[in-house]
Amino acid sequence: MNPFTYAFIGALIFTLALRWMLSMRHLRHVARHRDAVPEAFAGTISLAAHQKAADYTTAKTRLGLFQALADTVLVAVLTLGGGLDALQWLSANLAGGELSRGILLIALVAGVSMLVSLPFGLYTTFGIERRFGFNRMTFRLWLADAIKGLLLGALIGLPLAGVILFLMQASGSLWWLYAWLVWSGFSLLMLVLYPTFIAPLFNRFTPLAQGALRARIEALLARTGFASNGIFVMDGSRRSSHGNAYFTGMGRAKRIVFFDTLLKELDDEEIEAVLAHELGHFRRRHITQRMLFSFALTLGFLYLLGQLLDQAWFYAGLGVSQPGTAVALVLFTLVMPVFTFVFTPLSSLLSRRHEYEADAFAATEARADALVSALVKLYRDNASTLTPDPMHSAFYDSHPPAALRIGHLKGLNA
Repeated sequence: MNPFTYAFIGALIFTLALRWMLSMRHLRHVARHRDAVPEAFAGTISLAAHQKAADYTTAKTRLGLFQALADTVLVAVLTLGGGLDALQWLSANLAGGELSRGILLIALVAGVSMLVSLPFGLYTTFGIERRFGFNRMTFRLWLADAIKGLLLGALIGLPLAGVILFLMQASGSLWWLYAWLVWSGFSLLMLVLYPTFIAPLFNRFTPLAQGALRARIEALLARTGFASNGIFVMDGSRRSSHGNAYFTGMGRAKRIVFFDTLLKELDDEEIEAVLAHELGHFRRRHITQRMLFSFALTLGFLYLLGQLLDQAWFYAGLGVSQPGTAVALVLFTLVMPVFTFVFTPLSSLLSRRHEYEADAFAATEARADALVSALVKLYRDNASTLTPDPMHSAFYDSHPPAALRIGHLKGLNA
């Protein structure tokens, strides 16, 4: 057996085992603390709300265990199980030229992956989210969203894949650099197009009405030097009772968006504080840092793929008998997450550090205690667990645990 095959099997098993170990720790920790509200929240969150959050977290984590298993089996079947070979044969018999066969192969693999993930998405929406009172989506709306997403993926993703494959086949040894330039340009273009043309296909965005809240927000924008293309309310309540706020786009296309559910749950001071936190990411250049990091990572991965493209052991070690540009791209996409999973905590750590910095910014531009009260309401209304397992949280969580984050904010307010 190819030595790379042993390395891949070992990484696949290790990754699955690590995911299961972390999830089981999380389940036990949440269950152990289910019957007592943490002292920091004893006066603001009821025992019933705390237990609901524990049960909601447990349900999502258990489903995640089975999804991790399904994802691992899918990768194993597509590679060592001969799935990609079979899909290559099918695409060769259905399409003529090399480029067409490559695009079809990518579409087939995406279709198989979508079918595997479909039951988990359905159960999340119409099982877990409905059971805990969050889902407001009808099956008709879910189906409409799925069809729109599929069409957008085909109209945008397949042409992009075609350009990348063409560059791999026709632009020589530096194809990876040209592909990176195309990918980076595409990513920047999507930042401009998404808020104006894509997001409105799924949700209705209406300008925030004139009044005290809008005046408060406009004053905050002026203080922080944030120029936007409008302040909008999104009809998130059509799909879920979860609340959120964000800004999207870049340059003149930047938009501030509030979920209508958020506006119903928070008062004006709390909304200002939440937005100040989001603007903190902008002012501290977190968005730019993440974008540059993503571009650098993509460049490194494409360069690595360029070195593997002509290596017979790469294909043979992953169960593929017929090398090619499209199958190399698919293989790399499937296999890299297996080998890079162990680096997840580094990304999580950076994200949590950014959250603390954005909180600190919010405390200077709004009231820290208003952000505390807003977060407590969001933890309660979104059933976010107050007692995550520390190891699980350190590995996965992009936001600090509730108790640490609230404690940090109270320290800023002191």
